[in-house]
Amino acid sequence: MRWRLASCDNALSAGGLGEGGAGPARAILIDCGSVVVAGSGSAPDSPDPLPASPAARRAATPPSAAPPRVPRELPLLLTLAAVQFTHVVDFMIMMPLGPQFMRLFAIGPQQFGFMVSAYTFAAAASGFVAAFWIDRFDRRRALLGLYAGFIGATALCGIAPDYPLLLMARIVAGMFGGILGGLVFAIVADLVPYARRATATAVVAAAFSLSAVAGVPLSLSIAAQFSWRAPFLALAALSVVVGLAAMRLIPPLAAHAAPGTRRRPLNQLRAIFGVGNHRRAFAFMTVLMCSVFAIVPFLAAYNVANVGVAEADLAMIYFAGGAASLVTAQVIGRLADRYGKQRLFTILALISIGPILVITHLPPLPLSWVVPLSVLFFVFVPGRFGPAAALVSGSVEPRLRGSFMSFNASIQQLASGIASLTAGLIIGRAPDGTLTHFGAVGWLSVGCTLCCLWLVRRIRVVDVGAAAAPLVP
Repeated sequence: MRWRLASCDNALSAGGLGEGGAGPARAILIDCGSVVVAGSGSAPDSPDPLPASPAARRAATPPSAAPPRVPRELPLLLTLAAVQFTHVVDFMIMMPLGPQFMRLFAIGPQQFGFMVSAYTFAAAASGFVAAFWIDRFDRRRALLGLYAGFIGATALCGIAPDYPLLLMARIVAGMFGGILGGLVFAIVADLVPYARRATATAVVAAAFSLSAVAGVPLSLSIAAQFSWRAPFLALAALSVVVGLAAMRLIPPLAAHAAPGTRRRPLNQLRAIFGVGNHRRAFAFMTVLMCSVFAIVPFLAAYNVANVGVAEADLAMIYFAGGAASLVTAQVIGRLADRYGKQRLFTILALISIGPILVITHLPPLPLSWVVPLSVLFFVFVPGRFGPAAALVSGSVEPRLRGSFMSFNASIQQLASGIASLTAGLIIGRAPDGTLTHFGAVGWLSVGCTLCCLWLVRRIRVVDVGAAAAPLVP
């Protein structure tokens, strides 16, 4: 492999030139995926003006002047999506298994809600602690180490003999899984410029849809054929394969950990929480998570107990909803990049109010009605996360992004835990086994959505002009 210097045009784009046009140019060298800053300096003299006509401009523009794109960018994003997929399935599989856990362990909605929220509270605590040191390490090395811990914790869930030990295993899984989410999106933000970030985020966020399409239905089938333990053990085995792929494909990312950039914990807190824009972004993600996780953990139990859906048919609901959102998430990402993240989020949030109220007030219905209504919920409610995540990642400077995203992941997990725990306290169980007050939880979700609409307009993007470094083989 021979080293080659990136073109001047790409170097200018990678150097962080903002809309004002000022900033140092940097050229990038790569050897087998390692990114190294080769040098910096002032921008060269402006080239001769390009011809006026579009055809002449295309002819005069060298190939190197195209917007920089990381070679093997798609395989990298798919690898990160696979990491997300495994730890999202680990979290999501608890919810459709809720009816089984309530029956097998003789627990009620409150105890089940605590089992879900214990994972998220552990994830929040570990993410908060990790935020102080995560930027000190190569992101690749940190990801692989945390993922190894997650694999072990998932296997422990599969061998837990009773409710208390399963609860402890879920806490350990949350400690590792909670940090992984923020770290994955920090890597995406490091590699992909803001102009394309909603599309890239949609690729990684497709893990949520894919987990509903394939992960959850397959896990339910495995649980029905063997036991509830089997999905966790199978997921741990799959995660080993994903970890080996991540080890091979994810490049070292240590530029943010240069000497002189480390801060003491108190200074790190001030750097993150001392900025009003950061606090608004955190508040925005907090209420967004509450709007979703007040409903989602109890959706399967409500469909079974109140709507009349058989446990065996839950897989169909998750498959249809996940398949639809898997497609629409990519469309939403491209539309967000083209028309603006804030604008598209606002549109989706307004539309999502309808599916939220419908899905939380469903009477007994045949499956042919429940499936399409659930599809609307899966498309528009989780679909808001793509534009939201891209917008929030652009609200912080790259030098603080790792810690910021770790704090953000911690706050999201804390918010989802509070939401599921609060919903569990609101929801009751009638003598006939049906769940009560789920409609009130739906209105709570609508209130959080309206708060999101107010907050999203107050988030300022600070890295619009930043571009990902072009990796030249």
